[in-house]
Amino acid sequence: MVTKHITKIGVLSLGKVSGAIYAIMGFIFGAILTLTSIGMGSVMGNEGAFAGLLFGAGAIIALPIFYGILGFIGGIITAFVYNVATGFIGGLEIELE
Repeated sequence: MVTKHITKIGVLSLGKVSGAIYAIMGFIFGAILTLTSIGMGSVMGNEGAFAGLLFGAGAIIALPIFYGILGFIGGIITAFVYNVATGFIGGLEIELE
C-alpha cells in the first residue's frame, strides 16, 4: 500500500460537486414535500387540493435550486478552509493499493 497526502482541494471543483449533490437531495425532499402537500390538500377538499398542488410544484422546483446554491457555497467555504488548514497541519492521509 502507498500512503498519499491530499494537500489541496480545488475550490470550484468541490463547490460544483457539493452543489450537485445538494441539488439532488433538494429534488428528493421537494418530491416528498409535493406528495405530502397534495395528500394533505386533498383531505381539505378541492380548494385544498389545488393549494397543495401549487405548493408542491413550487417545492419541487425551488428546493433543488435553493439546496444546490447552498451546497455550492458550502463546498467553496469547506475547500477554502481545508486548503488553509493544510498549510499549517499538513494534508489528509489516504492509503492506496
